[in-house]
Amino acid sequence: MTRNYYLPQDESGRAQLLEHLAHHLPAYIDTLELSDTDLEELRADAAAYRYILAQAAAAQSHARQWTAFKKQQFGGRGLTQAYPDDSAIPTPPAVVPPGIVPRLIRLVARIKTARNYDLGIGRELGIVGTEHTIDVIAATPRLTVTLNAGHPVIRWTKGLADDLEILADRGDGRGFVLLTIARTTRVPDPSPLPHTPTVWKYKAIYRLKDERIGQWSAEVSHSVGG
Repeated sequence: MTRNYYLPQDESGRAQLLEHLAHHLPAYIDTLELSDTDLEELRADAAAYRYILAQAAAAQSHARQWTAFKKQQFGGRGLTQAYPDDSAIPTPPAVVPPGIVPRLIRLVARIKTARNYDLGIGRELGIVGTEHTIDVIAATPRLTVTLNAGHPVIRWTKGLADDLEILADRGDGRGFVLLTIARTTRVPDPSPLPHTPTVWKYKAIYRLKDERIGQWSAEVSHSVGG
């Protein structure tokens, strides 16, 4: 069983988490030994984050409107003669110090180390990542191979495994031998290229906690050399 990181990768998701936490945290202030100041800071950060995100999106949209208007006016195409509207800027919330996301991470760390914290509270506050179960029997990597400067590059989707054990058969009579145990999802094969065209083959299996899991991938191959 593995668990995703609680903090969303996208800015919209982070705005939602800040607002959700600001809404639900007051019920747990005493339980988690937090202060009114902690809550006020969180609420201010949530409001500022949402406002900044919205205004940044509005500014990009407004820039596109001005670019289209400029092309229309300069080039003589189109019917609109009014300038883009600059008036729709809402009143901003209070300015907060830089570092909204680092403050959120520190606050969540304090919450999770509080004496009375438990998983139920974490789920209610939205600070527990989703769980995933790895099928250690059926998990099978999918490989692709391309060339870069003549050398094969193996790509794979990491999923929930830790590493990928990759074997290579370079048509030299040795059969499949270890290329590498990779953590990155783009793996070059730097072996010297043959002088005549030769098909190199690759297969791989997932690894979790330094043990093989699942099934071997289908073989992929590419002609190299010559």
